[in-house]
Amino acid sequence: MSVEKSPQIPSNPSHESKISSCYDTKSQVTGDSILLPSRIRGKVRDQYPLPTSLLLLTTDRQSGFDRALASVPFKGSVLNQISNFWFQKTSHIIPNHVINLPHPNITVAKKCAPFPIEMVVRSYMTGSTSTSIWKNYSQGTRLYCGHVLREGYVKNVELDETLFTPTTKDEHDRPISCKEIVEEGLMSKEDLEFCEKKVLEVFKFGQEWADSRGLILVDTKFELGKDSNGEIILIDEVLTPDSSRYWIKSSYEERIKEGKEPENIDKEFLRLWFRENCDPYKDEVLPEAPKEMVCELSRRYV
Repeated sequence: MSVEKSPQIPSNPSHESKISSCYDTKSQVTGDSILLPSRIRGKVRDQYPLPTSLLLLTTDRQSGFDRALASVPFKGSVLNQISNFWFQKTSHIIPNHVINLPHPNITVAKKCAPFPIEMVVRSYMTGSTSTSIWKNYSQGTRLYCGHVLREGYVKNVELDETLFTPTTKDEHDRPISCKEIVEEGLMSKEDLEFCEKKVLEVFKFGQEWADSRGLILVDTKFELGKDSNGEIILIDEVLTPDSSRYWIKSSYEERIKEGKEPENIDKEFLRLWFRENCDPYKDEVLPEAPKEMVCELSRRYV
């Protein structure tokens, strides 16, 4: 599988040269050279507890299938600053954890207790991971996260309505319904209903903004938690191309008619490459993604 450059994303020779140089010299931000104690390593973000707050380092690590896939030049700084943009844009809907950004890769944030649920919102029948709506639907599932799915959907088409489709944060995430979340004691009914309402509002806000810029916000995941005052706040990252799927609006309908994948500015093409070249869930060692794919993903993010 090769990846084509989207004509909708203009080339910038200066950026592409810097991306290539960063890749060749292995200058990506991995977090391994940060000499601070008490590092809590995440899939993409590393946490460093401070006396009254939390330092979050957004690295260049690319995650997928619950593991690291590659290190993408400049990805961390782009994601951190995009998140900050959206945190500010959506603060009228729900407060968030941001205190300040002292560095492009770093956010100093409020300490909070995260909910053990990823708040996923979807508007299209798509995805390649084990928790995605298309993967489950294509395998015959018609009751997904508590939602009854009608017959007749094909990949990448718009759903009849936007759906709240949460997943757990287990070693391997699993789709779960709101009813099951409450029954398993993962969240109270009151907190869950509040979170569902707020993430749907943020998603709608993001869709409208994306549409005005020629993009389709397809799906995304949010994380929320409670701060020291017991207030529910938005945390982690918001509406980035790492936590979300974005398609190019102008070419969407034509490509669907031709049976092609939508043009995108997210990591889906990299996930598809791993699916074609290994079993990313079972293989102990993954093949190295080609430089051209890693650099193309960086180009799309930048």
